[in-house]
Amino acid sequence: MAQPLMPHATASWMVDNTSLSFEQIAEFCGLHILEVQAIADDTAATKLTGRDPVRAHEVTQDEIDKGQADPSYRLQMTRGPDQVRRTKGPRYTPVSKRQDKPDGIAWIIRNHPEITDGAIGILIGTTRTTIAAIRDRSHWNISNITPKDPVTLGLTTQRELDAAVAKAAKAAGLEAQPNDPRLEGDREALIGQLRAEREQHARDLEAGLVPATPDPNALFDPFRR
Repeated sequence: MAQPLMPHATASWMVDNTSLSFEQIAEFCGLHILEVQAIADDTAATKLTGRDPVRAHEVTQDEIDKGQADPSYRLQMTRGPDQVRRTKGPRYTPVSKRQDKPDGIAWIIRNHPEITDGAIGILIGTTRTTIAAIRDRSHWNISNITPKDPVTLGLTTQRELDAAVAKAAKAAGLEAQPNDPRLEGDREALIGQLRAEREQHARDLEAGLVPATPDPNALFDPFRR
């Protein structure tokens, strides 16, 4: 169920400005009833400034009125808070993982040289300057950089890495070319011919038509290792 953007502040406002039960407020705000009780008793760890959910367009006054008239009524939100999504800029990487970026970059450079610096920057969330420094080994910490799989490090997902590799391979013309059926037919024909010649030689040998110990250079058996 959707909850107010600031549940504790909203609960504080409802305690002060409505006659809703603690249970109704707790359920609407996604809190435990004891948290609402603490706010009402002014024993919460932090003094809260109330936030009006009606002005925030999270609930209507009619909904509050229905709840005040019927303690069993459960308030319905008008809409949930808007979600903020990053649509531009480099990938966000948690602080705890940022020190692993050079290792992930070095791994991609070593194992997938076809991926461009721009694609690596998008994949790992780094700059071209950092990538170039690792590529030409002028990075300030190059002696401590150890190539490690960025998926294992949690810097990207396997699906994103595979997509980047496939895109780079296609751009570089490294995609596997489909087998030509005509060439495949010629290969099978050659193998069949060689097998037939070997079988014929075995029959001639049994019939005494060829020496039992032929010159090793006179016959080449492509199937002999």
